[in-house]
Amino acid sequence: MDDGTARDGEQRAEGLRERKKRQTRQYISDVATGLFLKRGFDEVTIAEIADAADVSVNTVYNYFPDKADLFFDRHDAVVERLSGIVRGRRPGESAAGAVVRALRDELVMVSPSLGLIPGYAGFMRICHSSPTLMAKVWRMQNLAQDHLTRTLERETGADRGDLMPELVAGQIAWLQNTVMRGIGRAMADGGEPNEVSRAVLVKLDAMEALLSDEILNYATKDTE
Repeated sequence: MDDGTARDGEQRAEGLRERKKRQTRQYISDVATGLFLKRGFDEVTIAEIADAADVSVNTVYNYFPDKADLFFDRHDAVVERLSGIVRGRRPGESAAGAVVRALRDELVMVSPSLGLIPGYAGFMRICHSSPTLMAKVWRMQNLAQDHLTRTLERETGADRGDLMPELVAGQIAWLQNTVMRGIGRAMADGGEPNEVSRAVLVKLDAMEALLSDEILNYATKDTE
């Protein structure tokens, strides 16, 4: 076997291992979510999740450092969401403008990524009933804002003594968090995804109007 064939084989094997790990992680998370929805977050133990998923307790912890991570299995994507939108903004588009556009597009599409999906009400009820989960939400929101601040510093060349990246990150995070809280409340109250998306779109327009021109035009991407 030549070196190229050997490398191809190694890459395929690595790809299969990574896919298997992703599948196992998702399966454990799905099993845990089913138990949480049925019995509540605080009432379910890691041992019970491991037993239901037919894996060891150590395997669960290998994929999820703590129980709250099983509930929020998209932790990293949530934390990096705002930074990713800002880094991918269009030429001539500002940081805040990119986030407003992304939120508006997802609301128009009634995107499940915003919680506009049947069953989200149960998810929110469990979350609000657990101090542990609410603390996790707060930590994720703060991490997302911190990551966005660092992203804005890099995108604009600002140093750590410049307050604007942190100020703008705070305003953008407020905008997204307010949208998500509005969706969560409306869905928990029994709202239908299409109706909730239309109502929140109106609120998004109002929130955008509250932002100053300096915030709305900050970190505008060059058109060249």
